[in-house]
Amino acid sequence: MPTLTKPKNQTPFLFQRLTWQEFKTVEQLLDRPGYRLSFLDGILEIRQMPGEPHETVKERLGALLELYLLAAGFDFTPTGSTTLESEGESVKREADKSYKLAPGRSRPDLAIEVVFTSGGINKLEAYKRLKISEVWFWEDGVLAIYHLRREGNQLHYERIAQSEEVPGINLEALLDCIKMANHVDAIKTFQRSLQLAPPVVGLI
Repeated sequence: MPTLTKPKNQTPFLFQRLTWQEFKTVEQLLDRPGYRLSFLDGILEIRQMPGEPHETVKERLGALLELYLLAAGFDFTPTGSTTLESEGESVKREADKSYKLAPGRSRPDLAIEVVFTSGGINKLEAYKRLKISEVWFWEDGVLAIYHLRREGNQLHYERIAQSEEVPGINLEALLDCIKMANHVDAIKTFQRSLQLAPPVVGLI
């Protein structure tokens, strides 16, 4: 079966010892398609988006996930690449995909990163400061899931095998469909998997 191909990894540009105000000035100057800026503790990361393969995986993952969320009864809102930032926490990040999984959320419950670059700022530290409950990283056909835990006054991410924000989703079927070359075939295949195994109703 033909599968999606992955381009060579790219390394982002990093600039250190910037103030928040300096970062915001640079952000305005580089406000153009094809670039994404992140910031953490004085480090500015500039990534050039890797193009069609990245966008194909991102949109495929989102389409499949939304099929499951609908079938499972989530009252969800896709929030896309919404800018998540906090001057007080000295952080700014844009996920490739993000979702509020119930009404009334002040921030996304789930952030998704499709990784085609190496290096850069500590992404989990950035999401921890933004208090994102769960983060998915897709890279080379593997999905790593991290859930935010609280111990006393401390927050940390724990890597888990199955999503807690999207319980019951068949990750093996999801990943198999992401690899497929034809988008329509992938959608139909995943739909059939949902019909064969009705999803767990996701009530949060």
